[in-house]
Amino acid sequence: MIPLRDDAASRRLTAVNTALIVANVAVYAYEVSLGHAVGTFIGRYAMVPERMARLLGAAGHAAYATARPAPAMITPVTSMFLHGGILHIVGNMLYLFIFGAAVEEAMGHWRFLGFYFASGIAAALAMAAVMPDSNVPVIGASGAIAGVLGAYFILFPRARVLTLIPLIVVIQMIEVPVVLYLLVWFALQLYWGVHEGGQSSIAGGVAWWAHVGGFMFGIALGPLLARQSPVPRRRARRARG
Repeated sequence: MIPLRDDAASRRLTAVNTALIVANVAVYAYEVSLGHAVGTFIGRYAMVPERMARLLGAAGHAAYATARPAPAMITPVTSMFLHGGILHIVGNMLYLFIFGAAVEEAMGHWRFLGFYFASGIAAALAMAAVMPDSNVPVIGASGAIAGVLGAYFILFPRARVLTLIPLIVVIQMIEVPVVLYLLVWFALQLYWGVHEGGQSSIAGGVAWWAHVGGFMFGIALGPLLARQSPVPRRRARRARG
């Protein structure tokens, strides 16, 4: 299911959400410009669960704590802006574009910005907690975006999402209640996290537990940051021809 438009936001381009999308695209463009050196760049700024787990529980690990304290601490943030390919960043930015604007309107610009980063950090910590021995680098904005989805789920339960559903021979566009859409999304993340988590560090290149952790964090914190009642949703505009 590919989201195309929601009916909760009163405007599509909000200041912080748009700036985050631009920043992610700019960093990805820089990655592309690095050519073969991109691996070193990503390796330095990606979040590695094993490093985070050791740092967080490292009161008695002085050698590790003094070796690389700064990179380990900042990687939950820096890793949010790294992406592994065009489909990776397009998918993440599409979800942020569709769902971020309404949440920003409900929270206000600065609260939304802080919430976004907090969600990404919570997602990284969830990965470190579930897979403390994994040395596979974790990159992407999806953990932070999962937090946005969690907040959206609570703040706009009556919203609907125009969704593109590729079938075998046709492409269908339908409006789906956001509660159903996000419940299906979350169930898939949880299923694959449980099903694949024991077999590989990060199954199929997807950090399922970061999505689960970010979404649950968004559900818990999102409503507390809403400065007012959610913006009334717009009357849905039907797709024509």
